[in-house]
Amino acid sequence: MEPQEEDFAALFEASLKAKPVAKGQSVEGTIVKIGAEVALVDVGGKSEAVIEVAELKDEQGTLEAKVGDRIQATVISTSGGVTLSRKLARRAATDRQIEDAFHAGLPVEGTVEGVNKGGYEIRIGHSRAFCPLSQIDSVRTTDPAVHVGQRYTFRIVEYKEGGRNIVVSRRALLEEEQQARAAEVRQAVVPGAILRGRVVSVPAFGAFVDLGGGVQGLVHISEMGWSRATDASQVVSPGDEVTVKVLRVDEGTQKIALSLKQATEDPWTTVPGRYDVGQVHAGRVTRVAEFGAFVELEPGVEALAHASTFAPTGRRDGWTEAVPAGTTAAFEILSIDPDKKRIGVALVPEGSSRAAGALETSGAIIEGARVTGKVERHERFGVFIFLAPGKVGLMPMAETGVDKEADLAKALPVGSDVEVIVQEVDPANRRIRVSRKAVFEAQEQAEVREYTARQDAPPSERLGSLADKLKGAWGRR
Repeated sequence: MEPQEEDFAALFEASLKAKPVAKGQSVEGTIVKIGAEVALVDVGGKSEAVIEVAELKDEQGTLEAKVGDRIQATVISTSGGVTLSRKLARRAATDRQIEDAFHAGLPVEGTVEGVNKGGYEIRIGHSRAFCPLSQIDSVRTTDPAVHVGQRYTFRIVEYKEGGRNIVVSRRALLEEEQQARAAEVRQAVVPGAILRGRVVSVPAFGAFVDLGGGVQGLVHISEMGWSRATDASQVVSPGDEVTVKVLRVDEGTQKIALSLKQATEDPWTTVPGRYDVGQVHAGRVTRVAEFGAFVELEPGVEALAHASTFAPTGRRDGWTEAVPAGTTAAFEILSIDPDKKRIGVALVPEGSSRAAGALETSGAIIEGARVTGKVERHERFGVFIFLAPGKVGLMPMAETGVDKEADLAKALPVGSDVEVIVQEVDPANRRIRVSRKAVFEAQEQAEVREYTARQDAPPSERLGSLADKLKGAWGRR
């Protein structure tokens, strides 16, 4: 068979398969040409259907379609060819066309001219229609007057008395569009997807976000942000546009779990390059537990000031008075574990040079140093002395300078200041040994040296020194 004969046979067979269309029928076709006023649409018939170009434009007059796009429309006429329409333009809405639109199920454009107790007055071409209050929108309207003056697209749900009684609904069209949009949205809602949405409500446990087409997901309060949140309303409000990450989708219930914080970078990924042991940072106490205080160094980066890092007060949980929730103060970084997302900190005394951001060199815990600490607790083998945040020394019983028969708790009560000499520092095992007895011995040695120096001095100086002491003693009597 010649090629021309094959083409003719194919066209003939296609023409036999072409199904006739009827007025009011909904069809789908492909745009094959766009002219100045009309466009040609291939709907599978013997010839192309036509549709006004105005129906392919948005409210601003911008052309929304192009050659090759598939559109869905309704057949409004088969006389002299197939004519399609996607909506009944307000300017062409004659009484007959409004009736045809009702029978064909075509949308019509109308203007909201007024509102009364029951609903809205709608102008469609030269006709008046009524839209019940509940049918003007898919969501409840708190102020009905906001719709007055707006031009919307409606569906005619009732057409009686030759057009004298017309009832329309905008909500019916919105819900149809929402259902079509919902199917598209659900295809995009998969675990790991980053999507934009709008906050619709904020209950106590989180926020519901509309992802489009009425498809909603929940951002639980634990996923509101990297910073700990106790009240979702302090993070978002209804109407806010947000970016969220899909955590999971329950295939059975279609419930969608979303996250605000996981749509942004985890601040812990940059902690190793920005924080170092020994640094002093401002922090805010977020909560206080039995074992320590949680401190927010920045949103999403929380540290722990363990109870052991606070100076003893002699009272149970007395340390908590220094760091009530909400306190902002300076904290020294003692340890960092990025893998476990843990930072250990210690409160820096208010007014100290380190609290102002400077390094303090005095009072270093090194062997031979003479420092003042606080009694932290008593054990049968010795006394623990708080020396500095994160640094506690052990003073063995033999180094307390207290007689065996004496009451150690009375001589060295918990929370009292005590001067000690650092005898040993073992950084590897985090051990520090101190001695109060060594302080007494050092004082005795100093007195011996002073006495020896006086004995070696000339007689006149010794007498002068003795006279001064006698005078001072007489004055104290």
